[in-house]
Amino acid sequence: MSSGILAAGLFKPEDAEGVTKLFTEIYGDGYPAKAVYNPEELIAAFEKRDNIPIVVRTPDNRVIGYSSLFRAAPDKGVYDKGNGVVSPDYRNSGVISMIFQYVKKILPGMNDVNMFFGEPVCNHTHIQKAAISVLPVVETALEVDLMPAKAYEKEKSASGRVSTLLMFMTVTPKPHTVHVPDTYADYFKYIYDGFDDRRILLQSEEDIPFLLQTRIDTQIFDRAGIARVAVHEAGSDFEKVFLSEEQRLQSQNIEATQVWLKLSWPWIGRIVDLLRGKGYFFGGILPQWFGEDGLLMQKILSQPNWQEIHLFSDRAKKILEFVKADWQQ
Repeated sequence: MSSGILAAGLFKPEDAEGVTKLFTEIYGDGYPAKAVYNPEELIAAFEKRDNIPIVVRTPDNRVIGYSSLFRAAPDKGVYDKGNGVVSPDYRNSGVISMIFQYVKKILPGMNDVNMFFGEPVCNHTHIQKAAISVLPVVETALEVDLMPAKAYEKEKSASGRVSTLLMFMTVTPKPHTVHVPDTYADYFKYIYDGFDDRRILLQSEEDIPFLLQTRIDTQIFDRAGIARVAVHEAGSDFEKVFLSEEQRLQSQNIEATQVWLKLSWPWIGRIVDLLRGKGYFFGGILPQWFGEDGLLMQKILSQPNWQEIHLFSDRAKKILEFVKADWQQ
């Protein structure tokens, strides 16, 4: 169908029912972000600016495309563009590109957005290609086996869990110093050499402060089988505290655990070594994640679905090499 009859715009409360119908059409009840099935929740999140949906409508106001900007990091100025979906009737009509063009148009006027990123799925490259063609995004990380296979059963577009690529774009520059674990020195150099803001890289050499107490915050996404552990402080008790949290998560049917660490710590290398000793491996860089940059570490309980990670750019493929090499060690 022709994209000329379509229009992209910000979500309106009257779109909520159409969004729910669209996700049900594509995913049944299997999509892990359950807010898309709840019109009242969609409207409330939009009013609080926690979730800023963009929809593509037909002339009769049928919602046939959806994506959203939503807060997804400890720092409230970091917004994810995700949850993208297009009606099967309008595939190959440029709907995803329309959404990216609209995002490009509105981002400069959104004062509460400092850093913008997308998480295109890797069971195909369509969204990755659309993002790179429209926005100056830079690939910095790969989330292995993030999405459950169930979400793709209705469309039969994946035979296992699906990974996502993290692509960032700086809206408000924030040059600062990051500390580099020795193990990942080459990875950091490659990723930051192609980044769209300035960073000073210093080798991580300090020991973990003895008097600093560890402070963590964990989110569990039951339907996706994902746990995300934000480490706000990492002190000398880190190993003990983290082990206790891992034991708690073992009863939660978690398939993949992500850990977010601060690259502002001069002792980040020690924390990375502890996590690698527990089976965690490199995920990539998370720009401005804590206000300053973060590091993604991850652990997958079963064999990762490497064979179904499809990447468009050479840069993304290089990051996959880093991730897989660290997993193999």
